[in-house]
Amino acid sequence: MNTDNATAHASKNYDVQIRQTIPYYNAFHQQSIELVSVYNPHPHIWIDTGCGTGTLVLKFLPVFPHTQFVLADPSAQMLEIAKEKLSSYAPQVSLLSPVKTQNLSLNQKADVITAVQSHHYLSHVERKQAVENCYDLLANSGIFIVFENISPESQTGIHLGKQMWGNHQIAGGKSMEEVQSHLERFGRSYYPISVAEHLALYKECGFRSVEILWYSYMQAGFYCIK
Repeated sequence: MNTDNATAHASKNYDVQIRQTIPYYNAFHQQSIELVSVYNPHPHIWIDTGCGTGTLVLKFLPVFPHTQFVLADPSAQMLEIAKEKLSSYAPQVSLLSPVKTQNLSLNQKADVITAVQSHHYLSHVERKQAVENCYDLLANSGIFIVFENISPESQTGIHLGKQMWGNHQIAGGKSMEEVQSHLERFGRSYYPISVAEHLALYKECGFRSVEILWYSYMQAGFYCIK
């Protein structure tokens, strides 16, 4: 039973287990890189909130060598792993003290904010506060990129989505008991909303352009431009 962060995975096991659990997880990173590369190839400040062990930023650093990355996460254990993993990039990387997105503050405006597999752990109120804060933290024309577990629109969709997701996890090496335990977290340990609710929330928070970036199984990615 994990106790050092909100995910189903202990920090020390996160990098391996997340790939057993989330289909196409590496695509989240690649889609983010490709999008920023065409929208703003030379961002000055990039915040990665819910940064986990720093794997996402580790992939970004060689592609954006002149960008200053700011990493934030509620888990001190995750941040310790990220600090060690990114130690060779120290001048280009800043790690904040443990903080949730809705409480994050920075003296400079960011050009890019990413939140990958993090905000679905927030309540409805906290989620809106987090998105509003991301909007405030961005410079004008800044871009917010978010990937989350989502809820299909119907009970049939939820049922089929869980079956497909479970099969993926079994193929990745998890036991039936582990898969069942993970699927039972839906709506209990994390709180997914539908694609339509995502789009409505981002528009309500003030973003002028809101789009779906990616969607498969029970995960989706979005981008929002201030």
